[in-house]
Amino acid sequence: MKRTTIGLDIAKRVFQAHAVDPDSGEVRRTKLQRSEVLQHIAQMHPALVAMEACSSAQHWAREIRKLGHEVMLISPQFVRPFVKSNKTDAADAQAIWTAAQRPEMRSVAVKTEEQQAVLALHDIRTRLQKSRTAAINQLHGLMGEFGVELPRGWRTMLPQAATALDSESSPVPALLQTQLRFQLMEIRSLTARITEVEGRISAWMRQREDCERIAAIPGVGLLTATAAVATIGEARSFRSGREFAAFLGLVPRQRGTGGRVKLLGISKRGDRYLRTLLIHGARAVISVRKGKYASEPNTWLDRVLQRRPTNVAAVAQANKMARQIWALLAHGRIYEPNHGVSEAAATPA
Repeated sequence: MKRTTIGLDIAKRVFQAHAVDPDSGEVRRTKLQRSEVLQHIAQMHPALVAMEACSSAQHWAREIRKLGHEVMLISPQFVRPFVKSNKTDAADAQAIWTAAQRPEMRSVAVKTEEQQAVLALHDIRTRLQKSRTAAINQLHGLMGEFGVELPRGWRTMLPQAATALDSESSPVPALLQTQLRFQLMEIRSLTARITEVEGRISAWMRQREDCERIAAIPGVGLLTATAAVATIGEARSFRSGREFAAFLGLVPRQRGTGGRVKLLGISKRGDRYLRTLLIHGARAVISVRKGKYASEPNTWLDRVLQRRPTNVAAVAQANKMARQIWALLAHGRIYEPNHGVSEAAATPA
């Protein structure tokens, strides 16, 4: 019996399934309530269930896998071209089914609950940081309106702001002082929450040997290591480190015609958060190369910095870091700073 492919358009309450019987060619379109989805799929023979990689898709993928089916998560941008006419639930389900038939179609890895929880902690931390930054900037602006100049660093800014508000000769009107004190309390509360979230991420990292291994790469720290392991899932799902770097959008976009291909800026596809962490880490590596260790013999990064602007070199270093992360995870290796260099030196000329 040939395996059936099911295109499943998921939503909050109403789901739409599209399938074609491989023997008779009969088209089956089924509208399902949320409570009926798993029961309906459980009654079917093992099949390939394709869904868009959107909100709650990871949850449904894990549940459907438990029923013995294979799951394929497809990025929505690859499904959209197959919607023939008006966008409806039935048309979306058919487009998902059509996209799943393409042999070259790429899929998104299904994450475990633990991996998804770690990424959720990263999302929470990012939101808390944005809220704290907004509160700090507003405090700078409001107190600056009354002639109170605060330092840029928030760690030194908070005590000085509190002193300025508590002073008897404070230039800030009493009408506003109470609310600014509440804002100082809010900033301290947000800082405490960020510290607590980072502590949970750090505790998870200490339990994961793979996180510890890739954290040895220069420029890869707590956030990058945990986000990379949680995002990649199974490293072998990528054929090479270059494919993983392309997945993160760290390779040039291409535009060509008539056999001529022009390389543009980086594609910026894939996970924006992990790409940002890698580029920040690369900037830290460049800062070290330009400072403390500038007198050491030239390295690959030094030669890139001599030929290219700093921003271009940072992306190149981030690309290299992504490939190193994939190599360590896919092959179970440990980071060796001089890997390849000693082998080349030992090879006779």
